Amino acid sequence: MKLFIDTANLDEIKKANSYGVLDGVTTNPTLLSKEKEEPMVQFKKICEIVKGPVSAEVTSLDAEGMLAEAKELAQISSNIVIKVPCTIDGLKTTKELSASGIKTNLTLCFSPSQALLVAKAGATYVSPFVGRLDDISTEGMNLIEDIRVIYDNYGIETQILVASIRHPLHFVEAARIGADVATVPLSVIEKLMKHPLTDIGIKRFSDDWEKLKTSLVK
Repeated sequence: MKLFIDTANLDEIKKANSYGVLDGVTTNPTLLSKEKEEPMVQFKKICEIVKGPVSAEVTSLDAEGMLAEAKELAQISSNIVIKVPCTIDGLKTTKELSASGIKTNLTLCFSPSQALLVAKAGATYVSPFVGRLDDISTEGMNLIEDIRVIYDNYGIETQILVASIRHPLHFVEAARIGADVATVPLSVIEKLMKHPLTDIGIKRFSDDWEKLKTSLVK
């Protein structure tokens, strides 16, 4: 399963990239608004750090506006992926972009029917938001299971990009189900390598090593 970081912050991206496990980046208008930088400039900086897919989201609501934005964003770098909402106009836009060889990420997916239609339109990725479903007392990971079954039934190549991941268990469940990608905040990425028994073991080894060195000096 590929690991993307969900942020527009350059320091966070650099830090995650230094771990040697980062495959790409996803952003959205909310994340970009926190950085106080012109979006096109910020995307260019992100693409200089990460050579994998970088999702850049359109903000227009109609297909014509989405296409215009998409063509401008696609010129930033060859690894830009156009993030489009799961709407009728998003479907139209996806069909046009896929026909032109431009990669797309269909975002704000909350149902298997949305996931199937965007795949038929040629989406490169579909982004089901599991955390937001959990927020309304619905089991978000059930959606990932449904999409995986449907895609496997028909040999669909659209990649399942699990989004709105809130904690390590979401990440592990996504991998267990067979998602293609998980996009995760830096705070969760760092929790993935934390385990109390690892910390206890390291401390014990260190303490015993110090005791050995002390005894040898005597």
